[in-house]
Order: sequence, then structure tokens, then C-alpha cells
Amino acid sequence: MRTPDLRPRRPDSPLGRLLRHWRQVRRMSQLALAHHAQVSPRHLSFVESGRSTPSREMIITLAGALEVPLRERNDLLLAGGYAPAYRESDIAAPAMAAIRAALERALAHHEPYPAVVMDRHWNITQANRTAEVMFARLLGDQVADGPSNVVRLMFDPAGLRPHVANWEQVAPALIQRVHREAVGGVQDAGTRALLAEVLARPGIRAGWREPDLTSTIMPIIPVDFVSGGVTASYFSMITTVGTPQDITAQELRLEGFYPADAATERHRWT
Repeated sequence: MRTPDLRPRRPDSPLGRLLRHWRQVRRMSQLALAHHAQVSPRHLSFVESGRSTPSREMIITLAGALEVPLRERNDLLLAGGYAPAYRESDIAAPAMAAIRAALERALAHHEPYPAVVMDRHWNITQANRTAEVMFARLLGDQVADGPSNVVRLMFDPAGLRPHVANWEQVAPALIQRVHREAVGGVQDAGTRALLAEVLARPGIRAGWREPDLTSTIMPIIPVDFVSGGVTASYFSMITTVGTPQDITAQELRLEGFYPADAATERHRWT
């Protein structure tokens, strides 16, 4: 007869819970993660259960194998008892000079078409002159309370919504983009709050409230902006920073708008 193990079980560590969370997000078993990170499955099991204290380097290795965003990698390190490894720099900081110059160059080179830079939560942090004039024409005297937010503007009846001729197509596609393009593929609290806010507005269909992972994604869904009886139709392309080692750098996205038809190619907002 087997003697029961009456030793007290060590409670799961905060780090172990976070690692399991990210494994579930990435749909990886312990064995798959161990293989991908080139660590012992036994050691990984001990780390998750709290029976083994991993080194700082081991946590970074596991986070890399799980493709955890830099902001959340700091959370893993803190849970493991270590100081954060990744800083979050102000875009105006000297260390960000090269990235800032690249963004400014890309925005300028995209003229005469609109282009904006957004942060993790779709707040516009920079825009080229064409985008500034376009938003001024569409929004009139409306003053944003804080940074302009693309998602809020698109769903606001007093914002861009009445100026988008194909809003019924664009709105659900934008919601799916927010679901898909969350940093690291996982919505943080800010993104969830933003979605809850815009989805609570009038005229939102129930089917838009959850990510649709089965629908066929069209090559493009242009946004048809209408101003003064003129329609300008754009599709967009996204640029991100390659191999970022700073949280701000990882979360920045430059969205350039391109004309979807010949009439828009000839149209000038300025």
C-alpha cells in the first residue's frame, strides 16, 4: 500500500503563475516550452511549481521563448525577485534620438498622404502635416481631452464616425484589429478598458464584442472619409521598430495611409 505524501505543498509562486498564463496564451505545453527554450523539462516544472528559484537569465530566456512583450517581461522579473531589465523611455529622451529621427523622416516622406504614430493604446503621439490638416477638416473645432485616440474618434458620434461613409464596414474591422494587434497578442487592462468604452456606445452590434477568429479577412477595407462632398478612400500599412529593447520603442506603431483609388491619389487636404 502506497504511503500518502503528507508533506505540506509549497504554494505556487507568482512567477510560476505568470509563466503558466503565458504558456496558455501561446498554447504551449511545458515540454514544448522547455524544448523551445532549450532547458530541462524537469527544471521548468520545478520553476513553475515554485520548487526551484530560476536565475535572472533563465527568466529572460523563458520570456523570450514565449514572446512575452517587454513590459510584461519586467513583470516576470519582478515576480522572480529581480529588478526590471527593460526601461520605458520618453520619446524625447536622448537615447531615443535615432528612433525619433526615423519616425520624423518617415512621417515627412509620406506626404502628401496622412500618417500618424500611435502608442500601445491607439493614442496618436505624432502626425505629419497632412494628417493634422485632415483631422482638423473632419473634426472642426472639436478639442480632444488629452491625446487623440484613433479608436475613440472612429466610434464617437461627435468625432470621425459621421465622416466615414463606410463606417458599418470599418467599425467591426477596426475592433478586430484592436483584438489582433494588441502588443504580444494579449490585451492589457488599458486595451480592455478602451474596447469596453467604445463598445458601450449606441449602434454597436453584439457580434462585434468578441474577437472573430474564423471570419475571412479581406485584403484591405479602405476607410472612406467624406468632407465637403469629396470622398477620400485610404487603406493603411503599419511599421514597427525591429528588435526593440525599450518598452516605448516596442509599443510605437507608424500607420501610413495610402490612396485606394485614383481620385484619392489626386486629392490634397492641404
